[in-house]
Parts: sequence; structure tokens; C-alpha cells
Amino acid sequence: MKVTHSLRGRLLWFLLAAIIMAALAQASIAYRSALYDADEIFDYHMQQMALSLRSGAPLQNQAETPADPANNDLVVQVWTPDGVQVFRSITRAELPQRAVLGFSNVKANGTTYRIFSVQTSSQTVQVAQDMAVRKRMAGSLALRTVGPIALMAPILMLVVWWVVSGSLAPVARVRKQVAARQADDLSPVSEAGLPDEVQPLVQELNLLFGRVKTAFEAQQHFVADAAHELRTPLAALKLQVLSLERAGCADSRSVAIGRLGAGIERATRLVEQLLVLARQEASAASGDAMQPVDLGELVKRTLGDLSGAAQARKIDLGLHHADPAVSVAGQGEALLIMLRNLVDNALKYTPAGGTVDVELRSSPLGVTLAVEDSGPGISPEERERVFNRFYRVPGSAAAGSGLGLAIIKSIAEHHGARLVLDQSARLGGLCVRVEFPVAVIKT
Repeated sequence: MKVTHSLRGRLLWFLLAAIIMAALAQASIAYRSALYDADEIFDYHMQQMALSLRSGAPLQNQAETPADPANNDLVVQVWTPDGVQVFRSITRAELPQRAVLGFSNVKANGTTYRIFSVQTSSQTVQVAQDMAVRKRMAGSLALRTVGPIALMAPILMLVVWWVVSGSLAPVARVRKQVAARQADDLSPVSEAGLPDEVQPLVQELNLLFGRVKTAFEAQQHFVADAAHELRTPLAALKLQVLSLERAGCADSRSVAIGRLGAGIERATRLVEQLLVLARQEASAASGDAMQPVDLGELVKRTLGDLSGAAQARKIDLGLHHADPAVSVAGQGEALLIMLRNLVDNALKYTPAGGTVDVELRSSPLGVTLAVEDSGPGISPEERERVFNRFYRVPGSAAAGSGLGLAIIKSIAEHHGARLVLDQSARLGGLCVRVEFPVAVIKT
């Protein structure tokens, strides 16, 4: 069990260490308190003994009596006013032959004595006690206080271990649930019995499972739709190859070759659009960092790239209005793909000799990019459905894969922009607006 990485280990080690430190602190406090109380009691006892001996009654010291080693704890000395010692306890302790009235501490015989001296008109009484006696008594009293705590500490440690292990049991259960899952099992993890601190994590995990499941289902639908859509151009290519093989004259072969080339071009365009859409969805899922992007420069590049296609169809393609220094937070390559799809769609559905204009406006609320054309537009009831993959407006004469607006929507949502389809009041066709929020660059 690694204390630095295991939550259970950390809790156990820190709580057990706290119990031990609390027991040691309690022992220290109990010892100091007992020592203080012993000092108070013994000081009072010494004071009362000294006062009882100052009565002036004659004292006799039996010098011939051998010293008792056990009598070194308490020493009594009495002097006359002229400094003659008239009484001394039978002890081996040697104290200084001077007295400081009141309480004092004196070091002698390798230990420290607590001395109380009192003086009367006829004598001076001195009572001394070895401080080691007080310390032994304080230790004994502290041991009696800390003893029950020392006995209860192991029981308390077992209780802490049981509580911590029981509290983390739901976390271990969630871990086992996730570890036992199959790769395609994205069902929610049970939140029953989880602690309040862990429940938000599991809730976020379930939300992540939900998003992954939605993305996985969307990818499955996308693959199924792509496979279905690719069958038609591939079948058409196969028929055109057969037609080319059966062509009996040069004119028939020329027509078959032209149709085959057009079919290959449509299939290539469809595959390119599929790859672009898949790449944008993967980029959105990876959460790549946003950078400041000069949207005005991207608009100019797009118009320059598609000017040839516009001239070929005699369409007036231009920049109707652009505010200076317009920047948004985004990914330059993705935004360039979005712009090209916007303008390319407008050119594709605008009749020859029509007009396609691009506008770029900035305001305190954000940036608005608009592409307007003089084409047939889209009816209000179809404007939501055209964002679906492979959907094409019924009766549309322009060739396409039905992925252009789906790609545009994917890139716009990835940049937090709002995509709006409306009728162009100036040109009469479709007006596509991409409304970007105020740029916020995260570093």
C-alpha cells in the first residue's frame, strides 16, 4: 500500500498518526499538569512543616545514628541566629550552609533540591526536598491518566481502519464495475451508496459515457449513410464503364468517357466531403486549443481561390462589406474549410449571371459572417432538414453530396457559433449567417 498514491492508505496513515500524536500530546499535558500539581502540594507541605518547626522547642540531633539512604528525599536543617546548626535530618544529602528566605532551587549532590526557608527571632528553619521525587510522582500520575488512552488506542485504530475501509467500499465497487465492462458497454455506472465527494465524479463519468455513446451512435449512422450514398456513384461508374466497353463508334466512346469522368468527379467530391466531415468531427472531439484567427484574411483567400469558378459561370463574386481587423477564436484550417463550403454552395446553386456576396461585420456582441446569393433560396420548412447529412432539397438542379451544410454546421458548433439560414433581402436568394461570440482565447 503506497501512502503517496492510495487514498485509503493516506487516510489510514494520517488518521493513525493523528491518534498517536494526540496520545503523546495528552501524555505530555498530563505529565506537566501532574508535575504542577505535585509542586503545589509539596510546596505547601514543606511550608507547613517549616512553620511547625519554628516554635522554638529544643531539637536534638543524634549524630551517631547512621544515615538512612531512603531519607534523602526530605531534609530539615535548623540554625540559631549566630549560625550554629542545632538540628539536621539524618541523611547523606549535603546542602549549602546558607538559607534564602522563601522558596528557592539549589543544585547539590548531582540533583536539584527545592528549598523553603523561614526565620524567627530564635532560629532559622530550612526544609528541602529532592525534585526527582516530584517528577516520579508526576510520572506516576500521568501514567495513570494516559494508561487508559494507551489501552484504547489499538481499539480506536481498528475502528478507524474499519470506518475508512467501509467508506471506500463503494469506490472499489465502482472500480470493479468499470473494470468488468466490455469495450462497447457505455451504460451508466450505478451511483447508489456513493459518498457525496465521489458522486459528482461518477455523475461526470456517466455524462462522459453518454456523450461517447451519442458520438458512437452518430458515427455508426454516418458510416451506414456513407456506405449507402457511395453505392449509387459506384454503381453509376460501373454502368458507365460497361457503356464505354459497348460503345461502337468514336462519338459513343467520347460520350461514355465524358460521363465516366463526371461520375468519377462526383465520387471523388463525395469522398473528399466525407473525409473533411470525419476530420472535423475528430478535431472537435480532441478539443484542440483555440487561437486568434484573422477572419478577414480567410475571406480574401476564399474569394481568391473560388474566383475562377465564379468567372466560369459568369457569377459576380465579391466582398460586399468587411470591417477591418476582425478576429475570432478558432482553428484557421477549419474556418477556411467552412468559408469555402459556404461560398462554393452559393456558387453552385446560383444561376449563371447571378451574384454572390460576402459580408463580415464586427460588434460588441461578436462577429457576423454572411454569404448571400441570388439563387432560388431554401423554403422555411426545409431550412432545418438541410443540415442533415446527405440531404438535398427536392427538385434541386445542382449536383452535390448533401454534406456541405453538415460540414458548415459541424465547424460552426465547434467554434461556438450560431448558424442561421434566412432569405436575402438584398439579393433575393439564400442568406447564410454565422454568428461568432466574442473571442475569448484560453492560454
